[in-house]
Amino acid sequence: PGRAEPVPAPPPGRPWALMNPRSGGGKVDRFHLADRARTAGARVVLLGAGHQDLAALAEDAVREGDDLPAVAGGDGTQALVAEVAARHAVPFPVIPAGTRNHFALDLGLDRGDPAKALDALGDGVELRVDLGFAGDRVFVDNASFGTYAAVVGDPAYRGEKRRTTLRMMPGLLSGPSAPRLRMRADGTRADGLQALLVRDNPYPRAVDAARPGRGQRLDSGRLGVPGVRVESAVRAAGTARGPRAAGLLRLTAGEVVVEADTPAVPAGVDGEHVLPPAPVVCRIVPGALRVRVPRGAVRTRRGSGAPDWPRVTGLALGRREDGP
Repeated sequence: PGRAEPVPAPPPGRPWALMNPRSGGGKVDRFHLADRARTAGARVVLLGAGHQDLAALAEDAVREGDDLPAVAGGDGTQALVAEVAARHAVPFPVIPAGTRNHFALDLGLDRGDPAKALDALGDGVELRVDLGFAGDRVFVDNASFGTYAAVVGDPAYRGEKRRTTLRMMPGLLSGPSAPRLRMRADGTRADGLQALLVRDNPYPRAVDAARPGRGQRLDSGRLGVPGVRVESAVRAAGTARGPRAAGLLRLTAGEVVVEADTPAVPAGVDGEHVLPPAPVVCRIVPGALRVRVPRGAVRTRRGSGAPDWPRVTGLALGRREDGP
């Protein structure tokens, strides 16, 4: 899990766990996470329907003396409480109960069985990791601008992530509504970008078929910045062939400024759709977060297999996918 060296952690005095029963298709109930957390000595708060200020709930818990605020949910929920934990310098356990949980993947947690992460409430170790900011919003994995931000903003995305992405992506990369972004990163400038990802620590490769979406370390103090600028759908498909593909930008930076010809820039911050005012200044704070993980944490299985190139080519040429 990166190059941060784990250090021994004393048992918490008052663990607290915030859980979203709707996250990840109901993983909280399916894995009996609330009951298991209570058995481990945690005070559990279950989110109800409607809007709730998660950061305020965590802030109140820490002020009342809870010294280990845990979260069972996706990356967006994790980020909101991670900011509170970092501000109060208390350790932060991650319970991967969302759909993707990229942050948990990079930490080496088992996303297939989120209950294993509850072991951190007892026998745990700590890692110091970096935190990213997009404007005043914290992210534990990434802030995306352009194509993916538009996909995340579509109401159908929550229920049908893959189908919605496949439906929207060709037009967003090469159609008349394709976004055009400008970027400044530590002296490097780029414009005409359709997609820009600002990640809390770089990916080891811009496109990695064997380990998609997986980072290598969480304490480099640098942002990873892949971007895409393409002139046709065929060139868009070609960006998946590797870091030397035409139109693929890849660099690292300490600060990234994202600009657009609109007052606000649609963004997907850890999978949550937001509209920060332009320009958006993205930065990284090294070692800002104390993450507590189980002493015996194991890495989840890596992705496998090569891309389905006939399918990619068909999408680039405009063929529709009518099957499941």
